Amino acid sequence: MQLTNEEWKKRLTPEQYAVLREKGTEAPYSGALLGNTAEGTYTCAACGSVLFDSSTKFDSHCGWPSFYDAKPDAVVFTDDTSHDMQRVEVTCATCGGHLGHIFPDAPDQPTGQRYCINSAALAFMPKPK
Repeated sequence: MQLTNEEWKKRLTPEQYAVLREKGTEAPYSGALLGNTAEGTYTCAACGSVLFDSSTKFDSHCGWPSFYDAKPDAVVFTDDTSHDMQRVEVTCATCGGHLGHIFPDAPDQPTGQRYCINSAALAFMPKPK
């Protein structure tokens, strides 16, 4: 999904635009979806692509929603050396929006991975009752 910066600005809130299009990071413990424990799916706030299932969400105590796995082919990984750090950026495979980063520091989770994702980059779709 390719839109101009102006089209993205019209579609997204200022916080969503800063995170998804400018690779920003929301303040820790501030995201609306951090404490969400409902069953459902997490989608890209920019394009609506399904990214994560609630069954893979866990409390990592890092201040951002954390998941141990993404839906197949839903995200792309890119080396990120910004801010003098060595990290792996996670972006939406459909629209390229910045979601957060992935870290190999969750040994108690099935994949050992922690997808550290900004709430502003996500929308939540509750499981139908």
